[in-house]
Amino acid sequence: MTSNDPNERELPRPDLSKDEGEIESPIDEAAPSGKETVTQAETLPIQKALSPLRFAGFWMRFWAYLLDLVVVGSVDRILINPIFRALDIPLHESSLFAPISIATAITFYAYFVLMTKFFGQTLGKMVFSLKVVDLKGEKLTWGTILFREWIGRFISVSIFIGYVIVAFLPKKQGLHDLFADTSVVHEGQNEQVI
Repeated sequence: MTSNDPNERELPRPDLSKDEGEIESPIDEAAPSGKETVTQAETLPIQKALSPLRFAGFWMRFWAYLLDLVVVGSVDRILINPIFRALDIPLHESSLFAPISIATAITFYAYFVLMTKFFGQTLGKMVFSLKVVDLKGEKLTWGTILFREWIGRFISVSIFIGYVIVAFLPKKQGLHDLFADTSVVHEGQNEQVI
């Protein structure tokens, strides 16, 4: 070891000083002891990649979703309702295609799509330390997010069992997660040191 840092470890290296042609390796000059020093900070990305995902269950996701509904409802009442009142547009129409229904639907879907794309989580998921991840380990794309949050969520809302299956599947996926090949995991789980 070259320092007194308790997090440093010496890793054995194979003897590369000579190969079959009797040519000396430049590695031999850099580390004459035959050992390389690696700090814990250098191995942390490898440890994060190897640690298993801890999937968020039904109740954690349920409470996060309720908090998100409070946020979306607040935005609607703070921004949308005053604008509609100022323009003298009715706030209480029961039609699916009423202006207030369309405006609140846009707010709802924009909130989930934009927060998931730019932060990987909504405010409700942030509070409960949850995050949406792609199960293939790739970064979430616009296509994946739009499919998950728009089409998948519409289907899940239409068929309530789409949310309930989270409690029974091994990767804790809702119907919208199954369609998009995503899941929700506990955010702090990858920061454990093995």
